[in-house]
Amino acid sequence: MKTLNTPSCTAFLQHRRVAAGPYAEVAQALAALDLTAGGLLVFDDATGSQVDYPWPAGYVWPQPDGDVAEQDGEPATQPSVGRPKLGVVAREVTLLPRHWEWLAQQRGGASAALRRLVDEARRATVDQENERRSKENVYRFMTAIAGALPGYEEATRALFGHDGKLFAERTAHWPADIQAHLAWMTRDAFPR
Repeated sequence: MKTLNTPSCTAFLQHRRVAAGPYAEVAQALAALDLTAGGLLVFDDATGSQVDYPWPAGYVWPQPDGDVAEQDGEPATQPSVGRPKLGVVAREVTLLPRHWEWLAQQRGGASAALRRLVDEARRATVDQENERRSKENVYRFMTAIAGALPGYEEATRALFGHDGKLFAERTAHWPADIQAHLAWMTRDAFPR
């Protein structure tokens, strides 16, 4: 059974976290604040990307998998190519003749062999992909909110240099709310 995660975000006013949670709740919390002084930054929790506020009517929340979740909660419509009831989507794949020959000799045919190969590759690289994606998310957040803070460049080098200890040292003097959010965001960024 596939679980639906409600898209969430975190809002900062200057370097202080002022709201976090589902988009609708954050919008409600922000509406109660005086934002006339400026300095509001809102970040999508799944991607680390900065999002605009206030959200226009019909705004589509960002999704880490490329899908969209609409504000009114209606699921995005999917194309009906392939076997939609089974979740199958037909797309074109371009291979060399030797690849097609090999696939034709595999148990279950080309489609089944390709599905097995993709599943094996996904299992083999899941930790690396999670780490890479996590670092990219952290980098997007850091660039927007901490790009002018002292030690930013060193922290970025530590992030991509796989050095969690040095990253923590370089960000230790940053504002507490930014540190806390970075600690949450980097939970999968460094090898254990």
